[in-house]
Amino acid sequence: MIDGLIAARKAANLTQAQVGQRIGQRQTVVSKIELGERRLDAAEFVKMSRAIGADPYEIMREAESG
Repeated sequence: MIDGLIAARKAANLTQAQVGQRIGQRQTVVSKIELGERRLDAAEFVKMSRAIGADPYEIMREAESG
């Protein structure tokens, strides 16, 4: 699912810093999430997806289907 978030962020032409600002976190937090160094709970995943402008459920469906 993280790969889906990264792809959605890049497709939206957003930087990690911009996403961080939208979710009230620093760029370093977004970087750690994308690198797998920090885990997201479900609420954070939905918040981050929506900040990017992506459908969190679509990201989950794509991750499940491989």
